[in-house]
Amino acid sequence: MSKPTFTLRPATAADSETLFNLILALAEYEKLAHLVEATPQKIEAALFGATPHAEAVLVEVDADADADVDARSGRKAVGFALFFHNFSTFLARSGLYLEDLYVDPAWRGHGLGKALLKHLAALAVERGCGRFEWSVLDWNQPSIDFYQAMGADVMPDWRICRVTGAALDKLGAK
Repeated sequence: MSKPTFTLRPATAADSETLFNLILALAEYEKLAHLVEATPQKIEAALFGATPHAEAVLVEVDADADADVDARSGRKAVGFALFFHNFSTFLARSGLYLEDLYVDPAWRGHGLGKALLKHLAALAVERGCGRFEWSVLDWNQPSIDFYQAMGADVMPDWRICRVTGAALDKLGAK
Protein backbone atom coordinates (compact mmCIF):
# COMPACT_ATOMS: atom_id res chain seq x y z
CA MET A 1 0.00 0.00 0.00
CA SER A 2 1.33 3.44 -0.86
CA LYS A 3 1.63 6.14 1.75
CA PRO A 4 -1.85 7.59 2.28
CA THR A 5 -2.70 11.23 1.91
CA PHE A 6 -3.87 12.43 5.30
CA THR A 7 -4.98 15.54 7.10
CA LEU A 8 -4.78 16.51 10.76
CA ARG A 9 -7.47 18.83 12.01
CA PRO A 10 -8.95 19.95 15.32
CA ALA A 11 -12.10 18.05 16.21
CA THR A 12 -15.35 20.00 16.42
CA ALA A 13 -18.66 19.32 18.13
CA ALA A 14 -19.89 17.74 14.89
CA ASP A 15 -17.16 15.08 15.36
CA SER A 16 -18.43 13.85 18.74
CA GLU A 17 -19.83 10.59 17.36
CA THR A 18 -16.67 9.96 15.31
CA LEU A 19 -14.54 10.52 18.42
CA PHE A 20 -16.81 8.18 20.39
CA ASN A 21 -16.39 5.43 17.78
CA LEU A 22 -12.60 5.85 17.79
CA ILE A 23 -12.57 5.78 21.60
CA LEU A 24 -14.54 2.52 21.52
CA ALA A 25 -12.02 1.07 19.06
CA LEU A 26 -9.16 2.12 21.36
CA ALA A 27 -10.90 0.58 24.38
CA GLU A 28 -11.38 -2.69 22.50
CA TYR A 29 -7.71 -2.70 21.45
CA GLU A 30 -6.65 -2.15 25.08
CA LYS A 31 -9.15 -4.79 26.29
CA LEU A 32 -10.87 -2.11 28.39
CA ALA A 33 -14.20 -1.72 26.56
CA HIS A 34 -16.03 -2.71 29.74
CA LEU A 35 -14.85 0.56 31.33
CA VAL A 36 -16.28 2.90 28.68
CA GLU A 37 -18.99 5.18 30.02
CA ALA A 38 -18.52 7.81 27.33
CA THR A 39 -21.28 8.64 24.88
CA PRO A 40 -21.23 11.06 21.95
CA GLN A 41 -23.28 13.45 24.09
CA LYS A 42 -20.82 13.29 27.01
CA ILE A 43 -17.91 13.84 24.63
CA GLU A 44 -19.62 16.84 23.06
CA ALA A 45 -20.28 18.39 26.48
CA ALA A 46 -16.77 17.71 27.80
CA LEU A 47 -14.82 18.87 24.75
CA PHE A 48 -17.07 21.49 23.20
CA GLY A 49 -19.41 22.65 25.97
CA ALA A 50 -19.33 25.82 28.05
CA THR A 51 -16.12 24.74 29.83
CA PRO A 52 -14.06 22.52 27.53
CA HIS A 53 -11.93 20.06 29.52
CA ALA A 54 -9.82 18.70 26.66
CA GLU A 55 -9.08 19.04 22.96
CA ALA A 56 -8.85 16.49 20.19
CA VAL A 57 -7.19 16.22 16.80
CA LEU A 58 -8.45 13.85 14.13
CA VAL A 59 -6.34 12.23 11.44
CA GLU A 60 -8.30 11.71 8.24
CA VAL A 61 -7.38 9.85 5.07
CA ASP A 62 -8.74 10.09 1.56
CA ALA A 63 -11.70 7.73 1.55
CA ASP A 64 -12.97 5.37 -1.10
CA ALA A 65 -16.64 5.03 -2.05
CA ASP A 66 -17.23 2.18 0.42
CA ALA A 67 -15.67 3.88 3.46
CA ASP A 68 -17.46 5.62 6.31
CA VAL A 69 -16.85 9.07 4.84
CA ASP A 70 -17.40 12.46 6.44
CA ALA A 71 -19.90 14.14 4.11
CA ARG A 72 -18.29 17.56 4.72
CA SER A 73 -14.74 16.61 3.81
CA GLY A 74 -14.96 13.43 1.75
CA ARG A 75 -12.38 11.96 4.13
CA LYS A 76 -12.48 9.23 6.76
CA ALA A 77 -11.24 9.65 10.35
CA VAL A 78 -8.90 6.76 11.16
CA GLY A 79 -7.29 8.09 14.33
CA PHE A 80 -7.26 10.74 16.99
CA ALA A 81 -5.30 12.30 19.81
CA LEU A 82 -7.10 13.70 22.86
CA PHE A 83 -5.11 16.03 25.11
CA PHE A 84 -5.33 18.73 27.77
CA HIS A 85 -3.09 21.06 29.74
CA ASN A 86 -1.60 20.12 33.08
CA PHE A 87 0.86 22.08 35.21
CA SER A 88 4.37 21.45 36.50
CA THR A 89 5.05 23.07 39.85
CA PHE A 90 8.79 22.48 39.39
CA LEU A 91 8.82 24.28 36.04
CA ALA A 92 6.05 26.76 36.92
CA ARG A 93 4.77 26.13 33.40
CA SER A 94 1.89 24.32 31.84
CA GLY A 95 2.41 21.06 30.02
CA LEU A 96 0.51 19.18 27.37
CA TYR A 97 -0.83 15.81 28.48
CA LEU A 98 -1.80 13.29 25.84
CA GLU A 99 -4.67 11.27 27.28
CA ASP A 100 -5.17 8.98 24.30
CA LEU A 101 -3.71 8.43 20.87
CA TYR A 102 -5.19 5.86 18.52
CA VAL A 103 -4.74 4.93 14.88
CA ASP A 104 -6.88 2.19 13.36
CA PRO A 105 -4.68 -0.93 13.00
CA ALA A 106 -5.34 -1.03 9.25
CA TRP A 107 -3.70 2.41 8.95
CA ARG A 108 -0.68 1.88 11.22
CA GLY A 109 2.80 1.98 9.74
CA HIS A 110 2.05 4.94 7.47
CA GLY A 111 3.26 7.75 9.73
CA LEU A 112 -0.15 8.81 11.05
CA GLY A 113 0.69 8.24 14.74
CA LYS A 114 4.02 9.95 14.26
CA ALA A 115 2.27 12.90 12.60
CA LEU A 116 -0.15 13.18 15.53
CA LEU A 117 2.71 13.16 18.08
CA LYS A 118 4.73 15.70 16.10
CA HIS A 119 1.65 17.92 15.77
CA LEU A 120 1.05 17.87 19.53
CA ALA A 121 4.73 18.46 20.28
CA ALA A 122 4.66 21.51 17.99
CA LEU A 123 1.48 22.69 19.72
CA ALA A 124 3.20 22.29 23.11
CA VAL A 125 6.15 24.38 21.89
CA GLU A 126 3.82 26.99 20.38
CA ARG A 127 1.90 27.25 23.66
CA GLY A 128 5.07 27.56 25.75
CA CYS A 129 4.65 24.24 27.53
CA GLY A 130 7.53 22.85 29.53
CA ARG A 131 6.55 19.21 29.01
CA PHE A 132 4.66 16.87 26.74
CA GLU A 133 3.68 13.73 28.61
CA TRP A 134 1.49 10.64 28.37
CA SER A 135 1.13 7.15 29.81
CA VAL A 136 1.41 3.80 28.09
CA LEU A 137 0.23 0.39 29.27
CA ASP A 138 3.16 -1.76 30.39
CA TRP A 139 2.13 -4.68 28.13
CA ASN A 140 1.92 -2.52 25.02
CA GLN A 141 5.49 -3.05 23.82
CA PRO A 142 4.81 -1.92 20.22
CA SER A 143 3.65 1.46 21.53
CA ILE A 144 6.52 1.70 24.01
CA ASP A 145 9.00 0.99 21.20
CA PHE A 146 7.26 3.56 18.96
CA TYR A 147 7.31 6.26 21.66
CA GLN A 148 10.97 5.62 22.49
CA ALA A 149 11.86 5.81 18.80
CA MET A 150 10.18 9.23 18.78
CA GLY A 151 12.48 10.38 21.61
CA ALA A 152 10.24 9.75 24.63
CA ASP A 153 11.63 8.54 27.95
CA VAL A 154 9.53 5.87 29.68
CA MET A 155 9.69 6.95 33.32
CA PRO A 156 10.49 3.78 35.31
CA ASP A 157 10.13 5.33 38.76
CA TRP A 158 6.64 6.79 38.31
CA ARG A 159 3.33 5.03 38.83
CA ILE A 160 -0.15 6.36 38.12
CA CYS A 161 -2.42 6.76 41.13
CA ARG A 162 -6.15 6.71 40.48
CA VAL A 163 -9.23 7.12 42.65
CA THR A 164 -12.61 6.41 41.02
CA GLY A 165 -16.17 5.39 41.82
CA ALA A 166 -17.04 4.71 45.46
CA ALA A 167 -13.45 5.35 46.56
CA LEU A 168 -13.58 8.82 44.98
CA ASP A 169 -16.95 9.52 46.59
CA LYS A 170 -15.54 8.51 49.98
CA LEU A 171 -12.35 10.52 49.58
CA GLY A 172 -14.28 13.56 48.36
CA ALA A 173 -16.98 13.43 51.04
CA LYS A 174 -17.24 16.54 53.20
